[in-house]
Amino acid sequence: MKAVFLDRDGVINVDKGYVHRIEDFEFYQNVFEALRKLQEAGFKLFVVTNQSGIAVGYYTEDDFLKLTDYMLQQLNREGIRIEKVYYCPHHENGTVDRYSFKCDCRKPESGMIRQAISEFGVDPSKSFLVGDKENDILAAHKEGVRAILVKTGHGLKYKDNTAADFVAENILDAVENFILKNP
Repeated sequence: MKAVFLDRDGVINVDKGYVHRIEDFEFYQNVFEALRKLQEAGFKLFVVTNQSGIAVGYYTEDDFLKLTDYMLQQLNREGIRIEKVYYCPHHENGTVDRYSFKCDCRKPESGMIRQAISEFGVDPSKSFLVGDKENDILAAHKEGVRAILVKTGHGLKYKDNTAADFVAENILDAVENFILKNP
């Protein structure tokens, strides 16, 4: 199985800082078109997102899950299927005890990607990750997945010093000018 792993904030939606309320969730304009093209090309889609706001008490895991349900419903309406959303609620400097530790799922660690590879039989050599931070890129490379840095979200901070396989303007650029050209 070939897959595309998607960071959430800064790739799928506008990163407004610790997005956890439906009213603050804004899809990027070209995300539906990009994800449809990936599905039509046979890619399975996964979300892999760090959610340290849970560990530091900015919002609850329930808040995150409600927003995730909303996001998935909106994607489904557009004919887009996300196989699974993987998220890391941990942060070693968190203030909520049950989430306050160093884990192997928080990017740049690759636990979320590794879990999807294992659970779904994903072939890393045929897969890609799209992210807006260098930690996304590092996590992908640890599992042998090619990585694209988008300039949306925080991407402009990393574009000149990145290990990414490709730097794209946005997710649609990543899809059209790298993923679909490098199956």
